[in-house]
Formats: sequence, structure tokens, C-alpha cells
Amino acid sequence: MRVIGIDPGLRNLGWGVIDVMGARIAHVANGICRTESGGAELAQRLASLHAQLTEVFLAHVPETAAVEHTFVNKDAVATLKLGQARGIALLVPAQFGLVVGEYAPNAVKKTVVGVGHAAKVQVDHMVRLHLPGVQIAGADAADALAIAICHAHHVQSASRLRDALRRAAG
Repeated sequence: MRVIGIDPGLRNLGWGVIDVMGARIAHVANGICRTESGGAELAQRLASLHAQLTEVFLAHVPETAAVEHTFVNKDAVATLKLGQARGIALLVPAQFGLVVGEYAPNAVKKTVVGVGHAAKVQVDHMVRLHLPGVQIAGADAADALAIAICHAHHVQSASRLRDALRRAAG
């Protein structure tokens, strides 16, 4: 199963792709879709994110996707813009016919690090432990790989539960 994790952002949208084979996971690719915060209008920046993320999907052909929930902060305008970037992160997988898992930042940290309020450096460290030798494009890409790992764990757990229920039902 090929999983893409997406860490939404208007300036930097992180992405990470992993392959899952049973209990093993392997790094495929990671990166950051970037937009200019200076002169470009919001619509142009969103179109750029859409085009860049679509290229990632065409290049790596994920089978399932996961996106982090938007973190709401005190700046309503910034939160709204982040929500629009998150819309692109949800739209592109949907255009490829994928169901998208959505996870709160604390759920991702708890799954990958074991602590729901882990620091970014701890997330980065644990991603490197899960994916030995990985070269990470930046903090946003590390977060995206963590989201992909979290989704892989949740999908596998749900599958084991379905199998157990099927066996119990006879």
C-alpha cells in the first residue's frame, strides 16, 4: 500500500510518501510545495499548490492519503488562509479517487512519538527511526511523513479489527 501524508500550509505544504508492506514501512519520497508569500495573490498561490501537489500524485501514484487537521490560532485571517490550503490538500487526493484520512496534530504525534504534545524535533527524530537513511526536505516534509506513518498504522489497525470481527461472526 502506498500512502501519502500531507501537512497543509499556504507557504509550505509538506508531503511524504511511504510504502507499507505488512509491518514494514519504506520511504518513497518527500518534499515541500512552496508558494511566494509576497506579491502573488491568494488564488494564484492556491493554484500553484494544486499544480505542484498534482505533480506529486502523478509521480508517486499513492493508493491512500492522509491530511492533518487545521490548527486554529488567534489570527483568524491566517487560520482561514490555512484552511484554504487544506482544501487543496483534500481536493487533489479526491480528484485521484482516494479516500482521505484526517488526523489531529496530537493524534499524529501520539502515534509516531508516543506523546501527544511532542516537539517538532521529536517528531523528526522518530520519523528518521521509522525510515532509516531518509533525507528529509524540511520540517513540513517530516510532519507529512509522520502523518503518512500515522495513517498507515490506523489503516492496518482497522483492517485487523475487521478481520477479527469477521472471524468472530463465523
